[in-house]
Amino acid sequence: MHLILTGATGLVGSGVLDAMIKMKDISKISILSRRPVQMAEDVKDPRINVIIHKDFEKYDSELLSQLKGATGCVWALGISQTQVGKEEYVKITKDYALAASKAFQALPPEQEPFNFVYVSGAGATTQPGRFSALFARVKGETELALAEMRKANPFFHASSVRPAFIDPAKHDAIKHYIPTQSLQIRATATILGPAIKYGVQSYWSPTYELGKFLTEMAMGRYKSQFRAKDIQMEGEMPILENSAFRRLAGLDGR
Repeated sequence: MHLILTGATGLVGSGVLDAMIKMKDISKISILSRRPVQMAEDVKDPRINVIIHKDFEKYDSELLSQLKGATGCVWALGISQTQVGKEEYVKITKDYALAASKAFQALPPEQEPFNFVYVSGAGATTQPGRFSALFARVKGETELALAEMRKANPFFHASSVRPAFIDPAKHDAIKHYIPTQSLQIRATATILGPAIKYGVQSYWSPTYELGKFLTEMAMGRYKSQFRAKDIQMEGEMPILENSAFRRLAGLDGR
C-alpha cells in the first residue's frame, strides 16, 4: 500500500509519519515537503521517499509519476491563522488541499478508491456565523469543497478529522522533531493540558493515537462506522469531531 503525507515536519504530521513507519502493511510512503524531513532521514526506512515540493498548487507529470499507485493521503499541511495574513492562510489551508485533491484522483489503480484525509480542527464549521473565526470558516469551506469533489467522483473518498488539544507529551518518538512552540503556547499547554486530559477528555488528542487513526483512515478503515452523532455527513463525506476520533480509536475511558 502506497500512502502520501504532507505536513510531516509539523506536530500532527510527525505523529502520522511515526504511525506510517510502524505499519508494515504500508509498502511506500511518499512525503511532499518544502524542506528535508529529519525524522525520515534518521529512520533510514527504504519505504520513505521525501519529495521536495515548493509549490503546493501545482502537480506536474514528473511529480505525479512518483506518486502513481498511491491509494491514500493524510493532508496534515497547515499553519496557524496568527502566523500569516488572511490571503496566505486561505492559500495554505484551502487552496493547497483542493489543488492536491484534484491531482491525486488520477493516482490509484483503475476502479480503486483514493482516501484523502483532511486534518481540520475543532471549531471548524460548515455553517459559519457572523462572528466565526477565520480558521473555522476557511476549514469549513475546504470541507464543503472536498464533499463536492467526492460527490463528483465516487472513487474519491474524502474525509475530514477535527482534532482539538493536540498533545505530544507521551509520544517520545517525535519529541525531537516537532516544531518549537512559543513560550506563551508552552505555558498555556502546561496549565491547560492536565485539565483537558483529565477533566475534558473529549477535547484531548494525543499524537500517538491521532497519528495512527489518521493513517488508518487513509488506508480505508472505519468506513462502516461513520454514521454517528459526532460525525457530520456532507453527502457521502464524513467530518469527524474529536470525540468521534477518540471513540473509534478506543480512547474513551482511558
